Amino acid sequence: MRDITLEELLEAGCHFGHQVTRQNPKARDFVFEARDGIHIIDLTKTKEYLDEALTFSREMAARPHASLLLVGTKRQAQDIVHAQLKRANEALEGTTRKTAEGVEEKVAANIYSVTNRWIGGTITNFSAMQKNFQRLHELTKLLASEDAREKYTKRELGLFDKERAKLESFYSGVAEMKTIPSMLFVIDTHTEDLAVREANRMQIPVVGLVDTNADPDVVTNPIPANDDAVGSIQLLTSAIVDAWIEGKLNKDKGSGIKDKEAPSVKGKEEKPAEATSDVAEISPKTPTTPKTQKEPKVKAKSASDEKPAKKTVAKIAKK
Repeated sequence: MRDITLEELLEAGCHFGHQVTRQNPKARDFVFEARDGIHIIDLTKTKEYLDEALTFSREMAARPHASLLLVGTKRQAQDIVHAQLKRANEALEGTTRKTAEGVEEKVAANIYSVTNRWIGGTITNFSAMQKNFQRLHELTKLLASEDAREKYTKRELGLFDKERAKLESFYSGVAEMKTIPSMLFVIDTHTEDLAVREANRMQIPVVGLVDTNADPDVVTNPIPANDDAVGSIQLLTSAIVDAWIEGKLNKDKGSGIKDKEAPSVKGKEEKPAEATSDVAEISPKTPTTPKTQKEPKVKAKSASDEKPAKKTVAKIAKK
């Protein structure tokens, strides 16, 4: 696995955070100091969290049919994501591996991308998204065939081409995705909060670049780093893709990774668990408290009633 040094992180500009006025209180643990109103990220923690994320990505890629979705809609991240996607496909092109049954199969990168805009429901409503993918494939096939084009007028073909261009701008990076991804790598989790929330809802682990203005608790494996600099995005994205490629090539060794739940879902489930435990502790005590309070009162009344009766009997006996 690639070992990124502190010098490389420093040269890439990973240590520059946002303005102090834009800070997220939950990201204070990643801040080294503030200079001229700008937060400086602690690169030792960046390296620590990056190593964990690389190990997690490599072991996730070793799973059968694992897929990775790169999310980077920022202008400075779009070209980087496309370049890394192309590099991963070229690195695994023509690579084969023997399965446990002794049959050779091709090794696919299974990396997809979203670089234009995150469409709501891409993960949570994947069945509806597949219809849009199918429509895109149908229009592409129709417009590429001369025999099919002859059946429509020039105006109809123009409408088809506009529809295809619109669908392609939205779904070109995920049109070949057959199932929901196994993992997300998000550049700027603060901007792509919708993608992170959908992944958490579907229990999909998220590895993301977390700047000083973002919430690290909603990400499975946060990487505290600058998410605006081209050098920082290039370095960290290439490291994640390298770890994914390595995991694909070493798939036959298996994966020792454990399933992780999304952080936000965990937080929601822990509160009811605490509430039920409190109710369980209180419930056995509630029937006992009224009994202990009523018993002495009944005894006190019976004792007071018996005393005057004994006195009257004694007076009658004396007379």
